[in-house]
Amino acid sequence: MAGPQVAASDASGASDAEGLIWRDGAFHGDVWVRAADGEALTERPVVLSKKRWLAERDALDGRNTPIALRLEPGEGIDDLSADLPRFALIALSFPKFNDGRAFSAATLLRQKHGYAGELRAVGNVLTDQIPLMRRVGFDTFEVVHAPTRRALLEGRIPEVKLHYQPAVAHEPPAGTRPWLRRSGG
Repeated sequence: MAGPQVAASDASGASDAEGLIWRDGAFHGDVWVRAADGEALTERPVVLSKKRWLAERDALDGRNTPIALRLEPGEGIDDLSADLPRFALIALSFPKFNDGRAFSAATLLRQKHGYAGELRAVGNVLTDQIPLMRRVGFDTFEVVHAPTRRALLEGRIPEVKLHYQPAVAHEPPAGTRPWLRRSGG
C-alpha cells in the first residue's frame, strides 16, 4: 500500500496547505517572515539575523509584533544573553549534514542561558537527526528535504533509547552503567 502523497509546490515537496514547520507530530504553516539585512520590516512576526538585531536593537524596542533571531554556525550566544527573553523564537541553522554546531548552541541556550522560547532547527534537517535535535531542546523543525518530509508524514521517526550524552530534559541513568543514559519515553 502506498503512503500518503506529498503535494509538490516547491523543491521541498511542500504544499502551501502542509507548511514547512514540523511541530507536535504534524506540519504547520509558518507565521514568521525572514527579513534580510536592510529589508523593510512588515507588521508580521519577523526573523532577524544576529548582525541586524545588534545594529537595530534599540529601534526595535517599541515593535508590537514578535521578533525572532536566526543564528548561523559559529555566531556566539553569550553577548545576547540579556536579549534572549525578547525573542519568541530562535532559529539555529544547519547549513549541511556534517555541521553540528547548532546542537551545541541549542544546549547552551537551554542549559546555560535558560532560554524557554521556541527553538527551531532550520536548513539541512534530516530524519535521523530529529530525535537528537529534540534531546538538546529543539521544539520545531523547518523541513525542506523531501525524503525527510515523507518520512515524517508517514510517522517514520527513528527512535534511539540509549544515549551516551545527557539530554536537556531529565532522564534516569541506565541501571548497569550510570554513564549511559536512557530516554524517558
